[in-house]
Amino acid sequence: MRIKILYEDSDILAINKPSGVLVHPVPEHPSSRTKFTTGQKARYGAGPDKQKTIRDIFAKKYPKLEIVHRLDKETSGVLLLAKNKKAHEFLKKQFQGREVKKVYNVIVSGRVKNDHGIINKPIGRSPKDFRRYLSGRGARGTMRDAETSYKVLKRLKDFTFLEVRPKTGRTHQIRVHMKFINHPVVCDSLYNPNGSCPKGIKRLALHALSIEFKNLKGKTIKIESPLPKEFQKMLK
Repeated sequence: MRIKILYEDSDILAINKPSGVLVHPVPEHPSSRTKFTTGQKARYGAGPDKQKTIRDIFAKKYPKLEIVHRLDKETSGVLLLAKNKKAHEFLKKQFQGREVKKVYNVIVSGRVKNDHGIINKPIGRSPKDFRRYLSGRGARGTMRDAETSYKVLKRLKDFTFLEVRPKTGRTHQIRVHMKFINHPVVCDSLYNPNGSCPKGIKRLALHALSIEFKNLKGKTIKIESPLPKEFQKMLK
């Protein structure tokens, strides 16, 4: 698989991650009693049918490569990788300090009424499905603060195209917050299983458009990933 490199220096690599590729193996359910079918093992990156991950794909060329952050399997766009431990720690501190600026494009179900807004709602676990997270009533476990701002870029008949900026970096944050405001991401089999997909979209409609950070020399770097072709066609 050929993956486009968007930025590279002696310490940091930024790639244009395709939809459908895992960043790293996803652990099985924490309960050892859970039984997985062959298909589930392949889907979650476990067992003999394990799929190649981003780490696997770049391991030969970059043997010391470390994952700094992650994108969900079906999410495309900019992904930062550290080429050594020093770079990993340097970037990790920026993420922890919320200094990294991330911008996403997303297509959601329905017509979002407000032109812009902020969703400031803690995220916990779903009591019904270990793969899912939840904001609002019914969430379980440790509730972690989460904030997402959005801006409407274009309204279509049954969908809305948004620019989204997550201030925090919780697992599935954008997907959970969009569902919380009753505008779940289209083609999201986990949080919007019964929703309709726009014509031409056959994947989770979430794309990491840009990321801004400082490299080890202190220079501010902003990297952008082109909007996927299927998104562009739909928005014409």
